[in-house]
Amino acid sequence: MTIQREIEKPNRAEPAVGPRAVHPDVIRLGLVSLLTDLSSEMIFSVFAIFFTTIAGASAAVLGLVEGFADFSACSLNYLAGWLSDRSGRRKVFALAGYGFSTLAKVILLVSSSVAGLAAFRVVERLGKGFRGPPRDAWLSAVADKANRGYSFGVHKALDKTGAILGPLIAYGLLSWLGDAAATYRLLFWIALVPAILSVLVLGSVKDQPATQRRRENIIDTWKTLSPGFKRYLIVAGIFSLAYFSFGFLLLRAQSVGFSIKQTVLLYALFNIAFVAVAPFVGRLGDRIGRARIILLSYLIYLLMCIGFAFADAQWQVVVLFAAYGVFYAIDEAQSKAFIADIEPDRRASAIGVYNFVTGLIYLPASLIAGALWLLHPASAFFVAGGLAFLAIAALLALRPEQERAGSGA
Repeated sequence: MTIQREIEKPNRAEPAVGPRAVHPDVIRLGLVSLLTDLSSEMIFSVFAIFFTTIAGASAAVLGLVEGFADFSACSLNYLAGWLSDRSGRRKVFALAGYGFSTLAKVILLVSSSVAGLAAFRVVERLGKGFRGPPRDAWLSAVADKANRGYSFGVHKALDKTGAILGPLIAYGLLSWLGDAAATYRLLFWIALVPAILSVLVLGSVKDQPATQRRRENIIDTWKTLSPGFKRYLIVAGIFSLAYFSFGFLLLRAQSVGFSIKQTVLLYALFNIAFVAVAPFVGRLGDRIGRARIILLSYLIYLLMCIGFAFADAQWQVVVLFAAYGVFYAIDEAQSKAFIADIEPDRRASAIGVYNFVTGLIYLPASLIAGALWLLHPASAFFVAGGLAFLAIAALLALRPEQERAGSGA
């Protein structure tokens, strides 16, 4: 219990004031994420179209690359989380992950082949996977439990603000210079600048060390994770099978008449919806419980899949992209806040396991989506919707939040 109180206690050097205030380090880490997303989303907003149109890859190859990218993003999660918990250090591992993602973007400056683009996509995600668990555990440590969901929501809103600005910059460049290969090369150069700045900002943030667990190996850590967390992992695993690459949504938009430049604006709309609702759903999760807010996200995803399967007008696709932003705001932030609640002693390890397992499942999910897309695009959305329904049933049956609530922890 002593350890738990120590971990739950936020840094009092710069206290948050008021029920809606967040710790200053939440804002600082959010600025780091903003700069990183500004860089990454300038690239990702055009990547699917550039990969298939300019580089000449097929939708099936896109699915394969996106699947491997998701796998690479999760492959180091558990290791990074375990190392962070074992050493009690957060900053050094987060800094290494952000730095690695920045270096990976150099690949785009020297190669525009299918192999080079695929290598960038996979290698860049390795950095994301390594920084995620230590950073999220860092956020959990500085955020008071009463407004943890709100703090995660604010951080993700800042994160996705970069994802709004990035596609808009990409759209401006494409509108000004055209969608020639030289324009994309300039875009890749510009994207490198905020990536470098993000590493410099993170270096100035004070670390929040946790309790060291040097005698605990990676197997022992898994054994000590709570049954409630492991039940949630089952639910998340089922839902991950429904979670195909965002690139397929962009291709679906193109199939109903959106141009390449317009799909960039759709990507910005998705991120605007995310930013607008992320703090609100975080506060809502603090009030009604994060299990309920996660259940809501699964339901939104189910309805969105059905909508994409039947959409045949551009206005419908616009509405669905906004709905996807709402879903993603819950899934990205509140799932981590939920894990921090049910696993307070080994947060980085638990988040690492969660990211690893779900990311591992994203590979077959994207491959299945790519195969179904070749048969008929709507079939990919129908299958994803069915799996989302199974995840809803599993969450209601397993109730991962009940154990700690019942024990009074």
